[in-house]
Amino acid sequence: RGGFFSTPMAAEPPKKDEAVKVVVRVRPLSRKEKQDGHTAQTIAYEDRGVVTCQNPKADADDPPKTFTFDHVFSDTVTQKHIYDTAAAYVVEAALKGFNGTFFCYGQTGAGKSFTMEGAPDPPELRGVIPHSFTHIFDTVGLANAEQQYLIRASYLEIYNEEIRDLLSRDPKNKLELKENMDTGQPHEIGPLMVMHEHTSCHPVR
Repeated sequence: RGGFFSTPMAAEPPKKDEAVKVVVRVRPLSRKEKQDGHTAQTIAYEDRGVVTCQNPKADADDPPKTFTFDHVFSDTVTQKHIYDTAAAYVVEAALKGFNGTFFCYGQTGAGKSFTMEGAPDPPELRGVIPHSFTHIFDTVGLANAEQQYLIRASYLEIYNEEIRDLLSRDPKNKLELKENMDTGQPHEIGPLMVMHEHTSCHPVR
């Protein structure tokens, strides 16, 4: 199983779409899990936002554990549906000037990378990141002549408390995380790449 948070951050009192939302996606069994005779013990009921988990070692009459989230997705969900439901409104808020965050968490093999990145082809396998690129540049393309946008991207890896800039000419170089003495906030996390169209963003992944 994998989970993710999404939220736009506003300077005004929070509205319905400006609060943290917690979403769970249930991945399908892997080929090896099927070969080993495992069966799915976690079921997502998308219409109710409920996930049930059955302990395979429990007695047959033991009821499953039930958990409720803002949204849940079964193992048959499409990448586009996840984006439209759980991420698009965060990008839409960012285009209006608000900060927003969407991130996945879960154990190794839970499906975090597939949810965020997916696969470049076929298009229906593309994840949240490429869908957000398309969303942003489609919106910018419809803007009137008086509106201007500057789109910049960074791509960092944080692993074992080490930070690397994946857009650097030498992505193996480690970055130093320093504190800004004026604001108390960390900085020095690598340069930003200017993006001109959504196709230029695909190599970033």
